[in-house]
Amino acid sequence: MQELVNYWATKYDWRKAEAKLNGYPQFLTNIDGIDIHFIHVRSRHKNALPLIITHGWPGSVFELLKVIDPLTNPTAYGGKAEDAFDVVIPSIPGYGFSERPGSTGWGPERIASAWVTLMKRLGYEKFFAQGGDWGGLITDVMAVQSPDHVIAMATNFPCTVPAEINNAAFAGAPVPAGLNIFISVPERASCPSSSPAAPP
Repeated sequence: MQELVNYWATKYDWRKAEAKLNGYPQFLTNIDGIDIHFIHVRSRHKNALPLIITHGWPGSVFELLKVIDPLTNPTAYGGKAEDAFDVVIPSIPGYGFSERPGSTGWGPERIASAWVTLMKRLGYEKFFAQGGDWGGLITDVMAVQSPDHVIAMATNFPCTVPAEINNAAFAGAPVPAGLNIFISVPERASCPSSSPAAPP
């Protein structure tokens, strides 16, 4: 633990990280009363497809920087021009440089709606969406809320627990009738809970 704390206190080079982040165009826009920070990189390739990517918790846009160049400039990575995307990477409210909400209610549903607003402001009426961890949940909700805008979505954090089972699990309710129980103890949890205490 001392080694970890010493690294962050004395060796981590924020200026290097800052320069890397500032290598991409960043913006702020106010949606539903709070300032939302986002990165927006347009591909130089004609007819690039719009893509919004949402980070997880407790991550940030920083973890997604490495995918920007291959997505916006695929020909430099052995891909084809028709594989190109315009990339939008927003910071979830309260993370990175997005404003922290002053009240409750900024869950996945509200954030998903804000992301659609953001994409439309940027001129993208139809777009692709991707997310992981809480970003995956936001992406799922965005696709359900706005099927006329989200062409397709992908997540690296799928959760397929039926609502009645999820609710029973977190409320301590009895197991739903007819449910076959298989218990497995994973090394790590795989899905965010719907408990009010869960982040973000």
